[in-house]
Amino acid sequence: MLTYLVIAVLALVAGVLIAAARKPDIFEVSRSATIRATPERIFALLADFQEWGAWSPYEKKDPAMKRSFKGATSGVGAVYAFDGNKQVGTGELAIIEVQAPKKLAVTLDMTRPMACSNLITFTLAPSEGGTLVTWHMQGACPFMGKLMGTIFNMDRMVGGDFDKGLADLKQAAERPKLVAAAA
Repeated sequence: MLTYLVIAVLALVAGVLIAAARKPDIFEVSRSATIRATPERIFALLADFQEWGAWSPYEKKDPAMKRSFKGATSGVGAVYAFDGNKQVGTGELAIIEVQAPKKLAVTLDMTRPMACSNLITFTLAPSEGGTLVTWHMQGACPFMGKLMGTIFNMDRMVGGDFDKGLADLKQAAERPKLVAAAA
């Protein structure tokens, strides 16, 4: 009986390892939403790191997160460093490509809870009813990432954050701009 149990456990472990090894070497997570605002209005919220507080779900996961900017807060070369709780982690975002108001590319280099480098892109396209915004992230998926991916669904975990962020971006972009009264 014990022998059968050991064989069953080993077979299960082998199955999980084989399933992990067969996963792609790149992971991708993508979510889209239509926002009733111009691409220019939305792009302004995406392309300036100081505006991320209005919509980024990670800003809300740790209001006490330490934030710092290197250089300008927008444009190619802008860097946003963060150090937060276990839900946020520690890392840096850097803008590497700006095609206003159509595309923004940002690198995400995490050091905690685990080291990784990912590419994030935001694409904006006119659509019926507003602007279609797509938030996409991709990165290398080494064996340990593949193994974790057999247990935790990365698309569901990160995708939920993207859905929340896009909903908050929609709310921020669709909010009427306040115009200062002339004195």
